[in-house]
Amino acid sequence: MDRLSLTTFGISSLIVASGCSVAEQEVARPNIILIMTDDQGYETLGCNGGLSYDTPVLDRLASEGIRFTNCYAQSLSTPSRVKIMTGKYNFRNYEHFGYLNPNQKTFANYLKDEGYKTAIAGKWQLNGLNRNNIGNQDITRPYHFGFDEYCLWQLHRRNQEGERYADPLIYKNGEKVEGLEDSYGPDVLYNFVADFIDRKADSHFFIYYPMVLPHSPFVPTPNCPEWRNKERRHDGDDRFFKAMVEYIDEIVGRLENKLKENGIWENTLLLFTSDNGTHRRIVSETIHGEVAGSKGLSINYGNHVPLIAVWPSVITGGRVYDGIISFADFLPTLTDIAGIDPCYVRTDGRSFLPVLEGSDSPIQDEIFIHYSPRSGPEGGWPHTRWVMDGNYKLYRDMKFFNTENDPLEEYPLTDLNSKEQNLRQRFESVIHEKEREFPFHWNDEPAIPEY
Repeated sequence: MDRLSLTTFGISSLIVASGCSVAEQEVARPNIILIMTDDQGYETLGCNGGLSYDTPVLDRLASEGIRFTNCYAQSLSTPSRVKIMTGKYNFRNYEHFGYLNPNQKTFANYLKDEGYKTAIAGKWQLNGLNRNNIGNQDITRPYHFGFDEYCLWQLHRRNQEGERYADPLIYKNGEKVEGLEDSYGPDVLYNFVADFIDRKADSHFFIYYPMVLPHSPFVPTPNCPEWRNKERRHDGDDRFFKAMVEYIDEIVGRLENKLKENGIWENTLLLFTSDNGTHRRIVSETIHGEVAGSKGLSINYGNHVPLIAVWPSVITGGRVYDGIISFADFLPTLTDIAGIDPCYVRTDGRSFLPVLEGSDSPIQDEIFIHYSPRSGPEGGWPHTRWVMDGNYKLYRDMKFFNTENDPLEEYPLTDLNSKEQNLRQRFESVIHEKEREFPFHWNDEPAIPEY
């Protein structure tokens, strides 16, 4: 069976078609760990040309796996979380900031139905605290969305009631975790992940790990001298952003060692990405010059995020993939790996399983992004939609940019060559198609709650 068939029917279906036993099918299905950091732009990793932070573990993993150069999230936290978990454009199911409607189905729901043991650790931000939604105190909501176990910050309590770093406010499987006065939140969350791996190493598991790092407040990590003084653990200073990025790298190294310790590293797919660009106060040095954090903005620095894939039994030799990837593409990729018939998966994305298995062909020529933050007027973030590839972008107001040469989008293109004219026309047809399907609303009206 050729690679197209593998992508169409998924790994398990391919093995079934070839006559393999159920036990052999289970061996072929990998464990999956999806790490998504919080406010970490593409430019913060050394493997992506970053110079300001030391990320040796992630840089090495990128050299052993696949480094994606064109992965795009949404430009803000909850819009990205809703999109990556459901595989849908925001206009379909993103209703407002901090909320995912319980009528939605997530990648954890799909994978759990296929027999995966599932867990989530990190930042939740989906119960609807911002607008006092019905059920916003429901601490069983992660179970509803397909997770067998959870360890979460910001489940049903706002960050004003307890932060995520020193002396964190964390809930685990329905109970507040006590005795954390001298603990560092990211360590508590990692320890939950490590324990889950130890307990489920003989099963096939899916871990969604939306890290709390390196989101503001920028405060000391346990590797900082200031941490030794309890009174200084909440000191906020932008200079701690570097330590926080580097702590992410350290945690990923611990995770790799834990998987190897359990003998399951080879057959685990590890995906590393982030939910949006870096905080606007942070300026990073890169081999291409300075990059100012652009979280919330529609320029590429606002939603261009790292993506590294490591799957030792499948990905060998180290590769760079320049094709464009959207956050809508994660769910169909994971369900494809699990062997779920695409006919049963509601998604706007495309599976990039062929890329993981060695294909360099693009899974798509462009992506569409609907960005309406719905976080209130005080945010000052733009409401718009656009079509883009790795070099060009067309907004719904028909402003057309070469984002490779003009990353800050200061100079709309007017004098187009024939290639650019054809590209613009193609992008425009996508914009018009989405406008017909769902006319754009700039205000804070609810999005369509059903697919």
